[in-house]
Amino acid sequence: MLDFPLWKRVFLWTLTLVFALSAIPSLLSLGGVNLPSQLPSPMVNLGLDLAGGSHLMLEADPRQVASQRLEVMEDTVRSTMRDAEPRIRIGDVSARGRTVSFLLDDPADIDRARDALSQAINGGGSVREWDLTVVDGSRIVLTQTRAGLDVAVDNAMDSATEVVRKRIDALGTREPTIIRQGDTRIVVDVPGLKDPQALKDLLGKTAELEFKLVDQTALQSDIQQGIAPPGSEIVPYAPTSPGAGSSIAVRRLGGIRGNSLTNAQQSNDPQTNEPVVNITFDSEGGAKFARLTKDNVNKPFAIILDGQVLSAPNINEPIYGGTAQISGGFTVDSANELAIALRSGALPVDLTVVEESSISAELGADSIEKGAIAMVVGMGLLMLYMLITYGRFGVYTNAALILNLLMILGTLALLGPLAALTLPGIAGLVLTVGAAVDANVLINERIREERAKGRRVVQAVEQGYKESSSAIFDANITNVIAAVLMFLFGSGPVRGFAVVLMIGIVTSVFTAVTLTRMWVAGWLRKKRPSDIVL
Repeated sequence: MLDFPLWKRVFLWTLTLVFALSAIPSLLSLGGVNLPSQLPSPMVNLGLDLAGGSHLMLEADPRQVASQRLEVMEDTVRSTMRDAEPRIRIGDVSARGRTVSFLLDDPADIDRARDALSQAINGGGSVREWDLTVVDGSRIVLTQTRAGLDVAVDNAMDSATEVVRKRIDALGTREPTIIRQGDTRIVVDVPGLKDPQALKDLLGKTAELEFKLVDQTALQSDIQQGIAPPGSEIVPYAPTSPGAGSSIAVRRLGGIRGNSLTNAQQSNDPQTNEPVVNITFDSEGGAKFARLTKDNVNKPFAIILDGQVLSAPNINEPIYGGTAQISGGFTVDSANELAIALRSGALPVDLTVVEESSISAELGADSIEKGAIAMVVGMGLLMLYMLITYGRFGVYTNAALILNLLMILGTLALLGPLAALTLPGIAGLVLTVGAAVDANVLINERIREERAKGRRVVQAVEQGYKESSSAIFDANITNVIAAVLMFLFGSGPVRGFAVVLMIGIVTSVFTAVTLTRMWVAGWLRKKRPSDIVL
């Protein structure tokens, strides 16, 4: 128990110093001192409650997911019937409520249509997403199942969470917290962001980009009354576009969505110098875009973003190469925001802000200052008590406490984006200091008992560490289990507390048991005392 060869001492000191010294840049920054840029300077990542920033809670409407699925299924029905060999002729496809239905021209095709759709609508998944029924021998009705809708909503929220993360990362902000809450909500905390409105504007932009052919058969008088020809829909112009205040009719199906984009960058039009967004399609999207423009030369097509027409240029010639330009009365900032939104992908569902708050950095600085004062005062009194009560062993305990605190902060700094210090985390810091003292109290009291039994100094110390270690490890294992559960099932401040608690438990056991034992062993080997004062 008290045998520490040279290699072991070197290893333990190296490990201790690496983590302890990693805390120095963060401690110096509290006093406004920054290390030279040439030196590595890991910094503790502060949570929203300490660094200040913006908090948003976003919510999606499941009914929108159901509506989108109806539109996709309507397109699937048409393409499946068209691609059948021989082609299955059908009448108009109707989508309403939770169902999609259509009538077969020839009732004899009912079995072929049912077989083709059965493969297309459920695709071998574990959950049945659509129910297929035949009515009157010639009409097929497809109904969304509750289980299928639940899976679609869950997938949409997972995708939305990832899109939100990409958009915030593109802002260059420091370590945001983005988590799902419940079935339809996303919580976003962005430390250091002082303008929550900019964040709301970016996250509120669905960035659903579409290219659809303009229906030139539609009468302007009908459009003004909200009447669109069959197979078309009316879409308003964006407020910043040249046609602001009016609407046009576009073909509802057969266009191109922007989900096949590979890049989007803000630029300036070489002729007008106005801000624009240049987009690039992947190979499949580029081929579709080329085919759309080739088949519709001298016809207008609308560029639609989030249900509003940005522009409706005429197709003068086929557009090859998989690139296009979007214009629409942008400013440089709005064009850059759109480029970020398009690069990160369209939100699969609209997100509405249902809760927001902004925390000032001054409030966080005040919390840090008060937490630091409480920590210093508490540790000072504690160290004085340990010194008076245990003498030399109290010195070892105090040294272990200081190193324990530095190692916790150093570990947080080295973890960087994986961990953040929050206000509850400071409470976890204080708690681990108390746990470290408990461990040393157990060890010192056990050594006292062994000396009282008449054991020699070395035997008493060795037995004291041996007998108390099992109790220390058992107690801390239960704390680790609790901290892991809080991290897995908690959110925000609870997770911040759990992270610091887990790190603190490991470092406190290391410093209170391993380091102090190494120091005591070195002292015993060097001085060989005949008695110890405890």
